[in-house]
Amino acid sequence: MQASVVVAALLGLVVGCLVALAVRHGDGARAAPDPQPDPDDLPAGVPELLAVLGGPAVVLDVSDAVVRASPAAHAVGLVRRAALVEPDLLAAARAVRADGEVREVDVDLRVPAAGGARRSLSVRVAPLGPLHVVVLGSDRTEARRLEQVRRDFVVNVGHELKTPVGAVSVLAEAMADAADDPEAVRRFATRMGVEARRLAVLVHDVVELSRLQDGEPLAAAERVDVDDVVAEAVDRCSTTAGARGIALETGAETGLEVVGDAELLTTAVRNLVDNAIRYSDAGTRVAVGVRLDEAAGLVEVSVSDQGLGIAPADRERIFERFYRVDPARSRVTGGTGLGLSIVKHVAAGHGGDVQLWSQEGQGSTFTLRVPQAPPRRPVRAAAGTEQEESAR
Repeated sequence: MQASVVVAALLGLVVGCLVALAVRHGDGARAAPDPQPDPDDLPAGVPELLAVLGGPAVVLDVSDAVVRASPAAHAVGLVRRAALVEPDLLAAARAVRADGEVREVDVDLRVPAAGGARRSLSVRVAPLGPLHVVVLGSDRTEARRLEQVRRDFVVNVGHELKTPVGAVSVLAEAMADAADDPEAVRRFATRMGVEARRLAVLVHDVVELSRLQDGEPLAAAERVDVDDVVAEAVDRCSTTAGARGIALETGAETGLEVVGDAELLTTAVRNLVDNAIRYSDAGTRVAVGVRLDEAAGLVEVSVSDQGLGIAPADRERIFERFYRVDPARSRVTGGTGLGLSIVKHVAAGHGGDVQLWSQEGQGSTFTLRVPQAPPRRPVRAAAGTEQEESAR
C-alpha cells in the first residue's frame, strides 16, 4: 500500500513537470515576435548590378536612408553624407512606396567635383521588392545642350535669312515701280544680284555646317596633298582679293600630306583666307603658309593678315555660329558668320584643331592643324622595282 502511494506520487510529479513545460513552451511561442526581414537584405543580384551600372543609382530603405549608391551617384552630387539630397526624388520615392507606381523625374544638380557645374538628369524611381525603392539616373546634360544648340541655330538661321530675303523683296517692288526707268531697273537688278549671292552663300554654309555636325566627314578619307588644298583655296579667293586690292601670297610647296576629305579641307582653308580678306584694308596682304610641327606630328596651314586684329573678348567667341566681330562690316562684305565655325568643325573631324593669334592693330593669324599622313611604305613590284604604297 505504501509502495503504491509512492508510485502515484512519482507519476503525479512527472505529469506536472510535463504540463509546466508545455505551458512554458506555449507562452514562449506566443511571446516570440514574428521574424522581420532585414531592411539591408537586398534582392539577390542587386548589389552586383549596382556595382556595374555606369549611371547614378541609389537604393533607399523604408526610412529613405541610402542602403546602396553607385560611384556615379556620389560623383554627380545625388548622394551626400549617405543621404539622397534632392527633395523631388525623395517625394517621388515616398509616392512609389505608397502605390508601387514607377515615377519619372527630371532634376538639375550642381556637381561639387566639377567646380559647381550643373548636370541635367532624367531619373526613374521604381519599387525594388517590398522594402526598397531604386533611383536610377541618366545624364542628359549633353543631349539637352545639343537640343539648345539646334534651337538657337534654327532661330539664328531664320534671323539671318530675313535680311537678304527682305532686301530682295523690297528691290523687286522697287523694280516694278521703276519699270519705265531703265537706269533705275539696272541699279536695282544689280543690287538684287548681290543679295541673291549673299543668300546663296548663307544657304551653302548652313548646309555645309549641318553636314559636318550630323555626318561623318572622314567616311571616305584619302591621302590629300596640302599644297593642292592651299592652291585651290587661294584660287577661289583671288577674285575677291583683287577686287579689294589685297595681295595673296603663298609659300613654297612642301609635299606634306594628310588623311581626310580634300573638299572639306579646301573649304576650311578658303574660309580662313576669305575671312582674312574681309577684315583687311586695301593695299595690305594675306599670306598663306604650310609647315610641319614634327614634335606634334601636325601639318599646319597658317593664314595671316594685316587687318585690325581681334580684341581679347572677341577671341573667345570667334568660332561661334553667326558671331561677328564687326556686324556692320560683315553686312557690307557679305559674311555669314558661319565660316570660322565650319573651320572648327572640319579641324575636329580630321582629328585636329584651329588656333588663333591676334594683336589689335597688327593683324591676325589663324592656324589649321591636322595630323600628318603616315609615311608611304615601299612595296616591291612584279618587275623587281620598288614603288610607293599609301599607308592607310
